[in-house]
Amino acid sequence: MDKQTDKKPQSRRLSGIVTSDKMDKTIVVRLDRRVTHPKYGKFYTKSTKVKAHDAKGLAKIGDVVVIQETRPLSKDKCWRLISVTSQAK
Repeated sequence: MDKQTDKKPQSRRLSGIVTSDKMDKTIVVRLDRRVTHPKYGKFYTKSTKVKAHDAKGLAKIGDVVVIQETRPLSKDKCWRLISVTSQAK
């Protein structure tokens, strides 16, 4: 009998910019994506704001961070901070 290795699918990891760090253990991250207009073909930027869990309070406004999808931690929070890629000036 062969052993089946059950591998969990990788959670999504996205990079974004911190727009708010005023909440306790929570940051708001803006995720930008470039989309093409269906008729005219022009590229434009759409953005989404998500809340992420920052237990140690490492991220500050303007930092570029990597976040990962996780189980729901509160009503609005289902992402967690993985790392701070670059610090704001």
